[in-house]
Amino acid sequence: MSQRLQHDGGVNGTNGDSAGHRQPSRRSGGKTAGRVRMTGKQRREQLLEIGRVVFAERGYDGTSVEEIAERAGVSKPVVYEHFGGKEGLYAVVVDREMQLLLDMVTGALTGGHSRELLEQAAFALMDYIDTSTDGFKILVRDSPVAQSTGSFASLIGDIATQVEDILGLEFKSRGFDARLAPMYSQMLVGMVALTGQWWLEVRKPAKAEVAAHLVNLAWHGLEGLERHPKLVGDRKN
Repeated sequence: MSQRLQHDGGVNGTNGDSAGHRQPSRRSGGKTAGRVRMTGKQRREQLLEIGRVVFAERGYDGTSVEEIAERAGVSKPVVYEHFGGKEGLYAVVVDREMQLLLDMVTGALTGGHSRELLEQAAFALMDYIDTSTDGFKILVRDSPVAQSTGSFASLIGDIATQVEDILGLEFKSRGFDARLAPMYSQMLVGMVALTGQWWLEVRKPAKAEVAAHLVNLAWHGLEGLERHPKLVGDRKN
């Protein structure tokens, strides 16, 4: 991706939790259990997974280091030791989700007819929303961190770059200006992404049906595309 995060290495890498930082884990009844000993790598992954859930539930501003530490059964210094604070943890969570979605979309583009490639891209995004709902909720939210480490808009740009190649070939084969392919790819991917946000809440119709309708609109719109479209209303500028 164009922007890679510096946070992913953590503050102290994979150092183990110091004994002074560990707290007893808690069972649902409020009773303390024996201490859970984890390697530094295991603790880091635990904090990332807990952070991912809490950020999805409460958003960046509504999440605190205290809550993440409490759910993990550790003290706040452990979170700071691994990530430097809430911002560092959030940055790694966002980066991982962005890479996962991008990998799913690019990996789904296995070739075939241009319409089939559009179907593959639409399905990949719908699959991500379906299987990584918490991650998608995090990506579509704005936060102070998103301005410097990446955002859903920048991710859409990365995916649109993949679609741009498909449209470029389609435009050339039809005698259209291939220089317009980047703009059209942003339009298409943005349409799918916004539809995905809507579908996340309603969950109907079924995923395959949504993908079919998305491609129906996109493909038949492309099929009847005018080479030099003009506005028909009074507004010309």
